[in-house]
Amino acid sequence: MDDISDHIDATGLLCPLPVLKLRKRLQPLAAGQCIELLADDPAAVIDVPHFCAESGHELISVSEQGSTRTYLVRKT
Repeated sequence: MDDISDHIDATGLLCPLPVLKLRKRLQPLAAGQCIELLADDPAAVIDVPHFCAESGHELISVSEQGSTRTYLVRKT
């Protein structure tokens, strides 16, 4: 399991807030550090992978529990 440096609970927030919070919290992390994002916004399933692809960060995993998805992202 990757060491998680930060957690973001973005449940209840709608697009684009989960990705904006993710981008802001990734900035101070060192390359290789991971952040976990919890989001229940249906658009996040598209927005988070797109953000990672565009910014070069690695989307390690996505898991789902009920309507909430957990995204694990590694800063590159």
